[in-house]
Amino acid sequence: MERKIDEYSYHLGAADAFCEMVRAGVKRIALSHPCDTKEMRDGFLSDFDMLCVEYGTHYYVEDEPIITDLFPAEMNRGKFQVIFYREEKDINAYLALKEEIRRSKADGTYGEVRKEIAELYGRLLSYPKERVEFLMGINKDLY
Repeated sequence: MERKIDEYSYHLGAADAFCEMVRAGVKRIALSHPCDTKEMRDGFLSDFDMLCVEYGTHYYVEDEPIITDLFPAEMNRGKFQVIFYREEKDINAYLALKEEIRRSKADGTYGEVRKEIAELYGRLLSYPKERVEFLMGINKDLY
């Protein structure tokens, strides 16, 4: 018998795993799967509230996800997601990185710092250095 998992359950199961990893300290932050609309993303929030209580984590509602050379731009461009975290310093680091991207694009220096920004983002996601380099190396959809 073939079973199909509905999209809602799939996203919620992934969020459960991410909250568990954040609680365990395996990841500083974790990203929910990108959603095409705010309404779709917001439909998860009450369940994300329960997950965060269960795991002692928090989430940040993101309407303009960071786009770096770490992932294909199309993966997050125009999408909506949630960022799970345990410590305020980690979500603050995410927001500071997002501001650095905005500032460097505004002053024309993004080209000089784009690799470093992608590497910092990878570290914030707790990816090993070699995987960050691998992901950046295979990414052909740059922003």
